[in-house]
Amino acid sequence: MTDAAVRWTRGESVRAPSGPPHAFKVSVVIPVYNERGSLQQLYTELVQVLPEVVREFELVFVDDGSTDGSLELLLGLAETDKRVRVFGFRSNQGKAESLNLGFGEATGDVVVTMDADLQDKPSEIPRLLAALDGNDLVSGWKRVRHDPIGKTLPSKLFNWVTSMVSGVRLHDFNCGLKAYRREVVAELDLYGELHRFIPVIAARRGFRITEVQVDHAPRAWGRSKYGFTRLFKGAYDLLTVMLLTRFETRPLHFFGTVGLGIGSAGMAILLYMSYLRVVLHQTIGHRPLLFLGIVLLLAGIELFSAGLVGELVVRRTRQRRQWLPLRASSQPARFGLS
Repeated sequence: MTDAAVRWTRGESVRAPSGPPHAFKVSVVIPVYNERGSLQQLYTELVQVLPEVVREFELVFVDDGSTDGSLELLLGLAETDKRVRVFGFRSNQGKAESLNLGFGEATGDVVVTMDADLQDKPSEIPRLLAALDGNDLVSGWKRVRHDPIGKTLPSKLFNWVTSMVSGVRLHDFNCGLKAYRREVVAELDLYGELHRFIPVIAARRGFRITEVQVDHAPRAWGRSKYGFTRLFKGAYDLLTVMLLTRFETRPLHFFGTVGLGIGSAGMAILLYMSYLRVVLHQTIGHRPLLFLGIVLLLAGIELFSAGLVGELVVRRTRQRRQWLPLRASSQPARFGLS
């Protein structure tokens, strides 16, 4: 992946579109988990903002097993407004699965995602749509955040590590406020914590990405579902993303490199042990370093072998691979936003 696949736009340079509403349809996908106190206000603000920029829209709420009555409130909104569509799970499945369900049910040409806690402002949606002109995915950047340090500090560390490892230079990967062309969400298959890495996955698939600064409101209802514990989950899923993107078609480059490094360390230890035994005539059978060398050498061989097996799997699956269609031009389709 190269940084050339990503383009950045300063938030202050992106103006909300003016003039008559645009003809394309927007689907706003909103995962909900115990946010009853904010849903009515969120709905009110959305139906005030969206008609100013688009002629047609729908609100796709995905209830993720809420226990506070959020689902009942949403169903009431759906009864009075046909633009509201409600889906959900019987139990909590996580944000990634909620987005997956919402993406599958969305019918718009453009899909906007946002959180339901009102920290993402519906008034920012016109700016996202403006930045989408000439891009495939627009990610919000909460430059000024109104969250406790227990949430902002892990987020900064996560964003820095993800940017360095993936090569996608964004400031805020996990901002819930994003806008997508339909082609992007059609290629996403999210599970676990992979929703945090949507820009990385999209960039790897060749989509153009930009980010704009968005206002972030203080939490007025409920409590945060995340904290320092998400760093561990994020680390595991970052490794998953790297394997599924950068090394998807060359697993030996990953497992072979790691295995070669570990195996070389084990071999060096064993050579040193051999020198002590053969040249210096020392007893080495009781030394922990000997067992460490054996373990490292075996682990390196196992990892290298896993890479070889992965290459065989890739070779078999490529025979059935469905190639993505090329665009007619190097520029993404334009929506007429200016």
